[in-house]
Amino acid sequence: MLMAHPAVLSGLVERYWALAVLCAQDDTPQTRGRMDDVGRTLCVATGTSSVDAALAAARYRLPGARTFDDSVLATR
Repeated sequence: MLMAHPAVLSGLVERYWALAVLCAQDDTPQTRGRMDDVGRTLCVATGTSSVDAALAAARYRLPGARTFDDSVLATR
């Protein structure tokens, strides 16, 4: 499966969180639509079907993710 470049994922994650903050302050249909679009793009870029899974997958692919891995699937 093709995966997006970490720089692209980083930009999408930052844009998603910025829009989430904007929606929390002023939840308009336009802002909500932009946030949904970025969420769908994240899903496509990471090969996932939910925004939460896409955010987790994107964070895992970003540089330094394995250094501070907070995965619930960590081996013992």
